[in-house]
Amino acid sequence: MHDGQLLDIMIAAALEAGAAARAIFKGDLELRHKKDDSPVTAADHAAEAIILARLGAQIAGVPIIAEEEVEAGRVPSVGHAFFLVDPLDGTREFVAGRPEFTVNIALVRAGAPVLGVVYAPASMNLYAGDVPSAAAFRATASSDRLDGIARQPIHVRGAPAAGLTAVASRSHRSPETDAYLQRYTVTSIASIGSSLKFCLVATGEADLYPRLGTTMEWDTAAGHAVLAAAGGKVVIGDGTPLLYGKSGFRNPWFIATGSIVPLPLES
Repeated sequence: MHDGQLLDIMIAAALEAGAAARAIFKGDLELRHKKDDSPVTAADHAAEAIILARLGAQIAGVPIIAEEEVEAGRVPSVGHAFFLVDPLDGTREFVAGRPEFTVNIALVRAGAPVLGVVYAPASMNLYAGDVPSAAAFRATASSDRLDGIARQPIHVRGAPAAGLTAVASRSHRSPETDAYLQRYTVTSIASIGSSLKFCLVATGEADLYPRLGTTMEWDTAAGHAVLAAAGGKVVIGDGTPLLYGKSGFRNPWFIATGSIVPLPLES
């Protein structure tokens, strides 16, 4: 199966999972909290079950690392290739009634995300990236089906002469992030939840997204793939690429950029 077919399967899974999440949005969330006090809802579980079933049936043999499965202690061994799934990124936004939540599916090979899908069910905006083909696109779904979606190519922009637009987490912005941004000429900062931050850089609506705080691999892999396919990059503090398949699946601090060369993190 070639990458284009794999990506279409991932998109279809994200659309179906997103429909389930949207049906619960602003309804009976069945809100609980995990051991780390982060929220989880019925939508997280419903969306993840759909993705696991669809990927498992159509792309057999590739391990799937999914957020709620990991929480439950079901963690398959990963090798050269594996999926990373966040069925509802931005759960805090979802619980607050804000539409900035996403479904995220990524395929990783040799530590790097090569295919990624980010779907925002509330707006029905979808972003996808095929890194080996250097092709990324966005689309607005008219239904929860893959058929008939018009794909608009996206690419990062050149750095504006007047200054940069940065994006930062709405719920997890840190003093370290603000200090890092002060090292650039930044004319505006957009605060938004979930992996949509990567997508704003990928579409050329922003230039810089530093994340100086805790994230997990399933939080970032799909958005990372979209951004890389659109011509951007995601690096850690020393300027080397952010890699996946790490023990515990926890990310270090990172900087996502479009066309600019990111400044290293100060030790």
